[in-house]
Amino acid sequence: MTILPFYVDDIIKTALTEDINYIDSTADLLIPEDSVSSAYFMAKADGVLCGLEVALRVFTILDPEMKIECHFKDGDKVKNGDIIADFTGHTRLMLKAERTSLNLLQHMSGIATYTNKCVQLVKGTNASIADTRKTLPGLRPLQKYAVTVGGGRNHRYNLTDAAMLKDNHIDAYGGITPAVNALRNKAGHMLQIEVETRNLDEVQEAVDCGVNVIMLDNMDCPTMAQAVKLVNGRAKLEASGNVTMENIREVAETGVDIISLGALTHSVKAFDISMKWKK
Repeated sequence: MTILPFYVDDIIKTALTEDINYIDSTADLLIPEDSVSSAYFMAKADGVLCGLEVALRVFTILDPEMKIECHFKDGDKVKNGDIIADFTGHTRLMLKAERTSLNLLQHMSGIATYTNKCVQLVKGTNASIADTRKTLPGLRPLQKYAVTVGGGRNHRYNLTDAAMLKDNHIDAYGGITPAVNALRNKAGHMLQIEVETRNLDEVQEAVDCGVNVIMLDNMDCPTMAQAVKLVNGRAKLEASGNVTMENIREVAETGVDIISLGALTHSVKAFDISMKWKK
């Protein structure tokens, strides 16, 4: 996994603090302190696994003596009924970890699974699938990692990574050309510039400005195909807005380089995984 451990631990500790407060009124009062049990994670759907190390870290933060055996790893395709991992540890602590662990694992696997479906739908075209900044506060690195596990690519992580002139920036400053020129006068040589365009006239203006990436915002497929011909490789073209599983192949076949979808992270369905107790 490429996510820094201290970030993962901070996320988990915040989640556990939110969930447990200072005692677990069920497990702490019900289960003997020295009780030891075994359990396992089981997939209840078909999809791409993601976040297993994060999920299991929840257990080992609470119980450093936890014994774990993993049968899959991030990026593996699992099927309904597959046993993902077995673990043995202190019963109280396993019960405390269960919900937080599954929340992270189900969410990240849901993102990876949905991303992979989109990737498969555009296979054979020039288009790559990318995420956006429409992420849950505090969870962006986990969500963007899950996109890559599903075969997608990351757009910028934050506002520092690149200059992206969206419609409101352009309208506030007074046009694409003056905004791009102003950025170039102030930005360092490493900063890439992307411009959001709403029609072919704006696409032409962005090309004339020599920007690195042109976003085709909420354009229909015939218009995007015209934009591809107009740009003719002079900038990367990103399709964004109103992209669904039903039309993503048609969008890809226009010849765009990137298809970005906020839905990969902001409204994805959780992947169904359960924790089962061994009797």
